[in-house]
Amino acid sequence: MKVVLTGASGLLGGALVSSLRGDGHEVVRLVRRQPSSADETRWDPQSGFVEPTAMAGADAVINLAGPGLGDRPWTSSRQHKLLDDRVSATHTITAAMVAAQPRPRVLLSMSGTGYYGAPGDAPVTEEAPQGDGYVAEIAAAWERATSPASDAGIRVVRMRTGVVLSAKGGAFGRLLPIFRLGVGGRLGSGRQWWSWLALPDYVAGVRFLLEHDEIDGPVNLTSPEPIRNTDMTKAMGRVLHRPTYTFVPGFALRLPLRDFADDLLAGQRAVPQKLLDAGFAFANPTFEPALRELLNRQDP
Repeated sequence: MKVVLTGASGLLGGALVSSLRGDGHEVVRLVRRQPSSADETRWDPQSGFVEPTAMAGADAVINLAGPGLGDRPWTSSRQHKLLDDRVSATHTITAAMVAAQPRPRVLLSMSGTGYYGAPGDAPVTEEAPQGDGYVAEIAAAWERATSPASDAGIRVVRMRTGVVLSAKGGAFGRLLPIFRLGVGGRLGSGRQWWSWLALPDYVAGVRFLLEHDEIDGPVNLTSPEPIRNTDMTKAMGRVLHRPTYTFVPGFALRLPLRDFADDLLAGQRAVPQKLLDAGFAFANPTFEPALRELLNRQDP
């Protein structure tokens, strides 16, 4: 299988590249700089350019391009960039897919559980409507940008991904050192649900979606057992043998993160119903064992 991948330099993209190549698949990484190896091809999502040879013979495209939501303070310009970068990258990649002859058969495009806004304690499956707030608007616009591909008959999967457990990067990778220092704690009330996923299950889930042609549309790429923030905090303390008495009040989060803080303080209890119905088996469905396994991999 030939797979074209955007966002290959990130945590999730790097893990997918290693897994796919380990099983003998060809992976073409789209890069915004001058290519430095034979497996790289240039693209420029802001101008809508993709090297024409990128899609030649491609079976699938995985689109992970987009800056992290919590990487920097949420200024007005940052909010617009988060939206514009995601939409322009997705428009560019779908246009290249539609123009290709023959066309790739499937597009897996990144989205997030923030799509659901603040649904409270109710579990949310892929059938739940879009929620309120700017994070939900970003996710919805990101997903709408895939429409030209589905309109052209390409199978499109919109991967609503939760917090991925890894010590190497992402939101959890920034959180882990704080807990290691013994200064971690709950956020706000701590009663909000966090939808999460172990990195090995993320990689296995994406590959499952690549191979199962009957699955399309939105898919919650999350563990079947979401966890409340306060329970996650206690588990972190137990596993790391550190105190977790501190907490971050909501107003302190809102100062740098603005609307994104509302997403962290509300959370979503997302359930991966489509994956479960299709028979996907999670290797790490429960948070505390998944955390222990992660740390064992880091510190054998």
